Amino acid sequence: MEQTLSKKIRVREVEVRRIIGKKNVKNKTYSYEYYTLSLNLYVPRNIVERYGYEFVVIRDEDKGIITLMPKKLAEEQGIISK
Repeated sequence: MEQTLSKKIRVREVEVRRIIGKKNVKNKTYSYEYYTLSLNLYVPRNIVERYGYEFVVIRDEDKGIITLMPKKLAEEQGIISK
């Protein structure tokens, strides 16, 4: 779902993916997990635990700035409607 705030600003809702990996080192297996958005953008675990899995990508084409923000925070700031 994509919204437009002005002619050059686009807002898109995305969901965080949870990646679980395993690595073998000297006969031991280590497992790890991390969270990513599209284009393999890393999201810290504490941010996902605090705000949830739904994020908003705000792309300003005039300034060339891409902003990632939790959906709950974007709703509180009035960037997107509830």
